[in-house]
Amino acid sequence: MFLPAPAVWHLAYSGPEAICIAWAGPLRFRLIMDDPGASHRRLPTPMTIETIRSDFALLDDWEDRYRYLIELGRGLAPFPEALRTDTNKVRGCVSQVWLSSSARHNGTGDAPIMEFQGDSDAYIVRGLIAVLFALVQGKTAEEILRADAQATFAELGLKEHLTPQRSNGFFSMVERIRGDARAVHTAHA
Repeated sequence: MFLPAPAVWHLAYSGPEAICIAWAGPLRFRLIMDDPGASHRRLPTPMTIETIRSDFALLDDWEDRYRYLIELGRGLAPFPEALRTDTNKVRGCVSQVWLSSSARHNGTGDAPIMEFQGDSDAYIVRGLIAVLFALVQGKTAEEILRADAQATFAELGLKEHLTPQRSNGFFSMVERIRGDARAVHTAHA
């Protein structure tokens, strides 16, 4: 059964303290209830690929997982209209998809960190963008090139449960991001 936001998906007890993991829009929250009569402390948890894997494991059927993907897509930051250009449009997707990448130096002289923005006119595809961003956002180009998005895609079961067109579109997005990462890696090698 799908639980709309905000909904408690996981409850763990550790002594007198109950820890609830709840989905509320683009962030998961960890609610710590020290005293049932007291107010809750809310700690935002950034969306990571590990979080997505964990949440997928909690969901029993694919209808719930599709809804979860849609919720992930709703959590994407708004995509600036100025970035909806031919240059940012991803070829090979049935839906319209735009991806923008940038690299910023972290001030330590190390390799730059890559940041991404994206959007699509299809809800499921926006969710796939969110999954991909959880894998690559804030990483160096070298880390992105080492990441195995296809293995993650298969591990989540997306390969078997999406249409071939959606799968091809996902891999087009992966190749676009890898191409951007290669360009940044080459420029800073």
